[in-house]
Amino acid sequence: MKTTDQKAIADYLDQSRAVLETALAAPAFLAAASAVAEAWVSCLGNGGKVLLFGNGGSAGDAQHIAGELLSRFRYDRAPLPALALTVDSSVLTAIANDYGYEQVFSRQVAGLAKPGDVAVGISTSGRSPNVLEGLKMARACGAVAIGFTGEDPRDMGPLCDIVLAAPSGSTPLIQQVHLATAHIICERVEARLFPRPGR
Repeated sequence: MKTTDQKAIADYLDQSRAVLETALAAPAFLAAASAVAEAWVSCLGNGGKVLLFGNGGSAGDAQHIAGELLSRFRYDRAPLPALALTVDSSVLTAIANDYGYEQVFSRQVAGLAKPGDVAVGISTSGRSPNVLEGLKMARACGAVAIGFTGEDPRDMGPLCDIVLAAPSGSTPLIQQVHLATAHIICERVEARLFPRPGR
């Protein structure tokens, strides 16, 4: 059993490495990641905020990324306004009850987003109805709509200003690419908005 487990672990880590190498070798992916960083720097540097949302593991990623921005990433600096729209159970259940689950993010975006803000919808399939509705509303509010998804962005793409499409169809591998890329985007935002002398 131990040998079987070790092989399964090694195989998965090999798949993880392969998908990251594929992302690294894709100019379109690197360009999208750079565009996301630029959008966040512009938004936050001009007093805007970043709204993030998704379901399940993508909800966890939204909360993780918001924490990196609002608290800190590599070093102490002023907090950056970021909010995961997945954490308030009273808001989520009220909207789901009154308007339906497909509106749990769009209703919040409508109330919170302003022109110049950024809304990040995360869906590994690119087809989550509530995420798509949130992105539609972001554009209607004048916010920059950014989608994080997998290798098939056909439903999400037309609703977004920028799409970060992880080169995989596997949900856990897509999530790994999203989080790894979000980390470097947060690092670039921090470095550009709060440059450290000599760095």
